[in-house]
This record gives sequence, structure tokens and C-alpha cells, in this order.
Amino acid sequence: MNTDEIYGSKELERDYGPLTFGRALWAHRKCEEISQAEFARFLGISSQSLCDIEKGRSIPSPRRAAKIANKIGEPEIFWIQLALQDMLRKESFNYTVSVV
Repeated sequence: MNTDEIYGSKELERDYGPLTFGRALWAHRKCEEISQAEFARFLGISSQSLCDIEKGRSIPSPRRAAKIANKIGEPEIFWIQLALQDMLRKESFNYTVSVV
């Protein structure tokens, strides 16, 4: 493979912006082919709350991130890390969250 053809996370971030909790949740919902209203009901939150999270207007707390992860059958640590990273980014801290 030619190194010019490699397309990884740095290239994704360059072209589409950073991976956020909202973008990841939106992508998950789209892959499952679920409407926003259906997904909100499944998660036990309002459609407006889901919309705000997906659009990045709202960042879930680590506890809510864990609950969402459990509902969708995904690892808590990944979703908590995304939520914490979003919180730092929102406050203009140039740190990277690493959860072990």
C-alpha cells in the first residue's frame, strides 16, 4: 500500500473535525437505521436532549455517558472518554483524555 493512500484517525479529524460524543452517537444511530425519536425513547431521554447531544450543544456527564454506552451495548470507557474530551475542548483546554 502506498503511504499516500493511508487514511487514519488524523486524516479523519483533519477532514471532518474531531470525534465527539455527539458525532459518535449520531453515527451509531444512523448505522442502526433508527430515527432520532425511536433512539431517544430507547435511551430514555427526550428527542430534544438527543438532538442537543448529537449536535454538540450538550455534553453528557460521565454517568450519563456510561448509561448510554450500556444501553447501546458499547464499552463505557470509550463513551466516557469522548464525553470528558468534549468537556475539555469546550473549555478550550488543549489536553487529550486517556482513560485506563
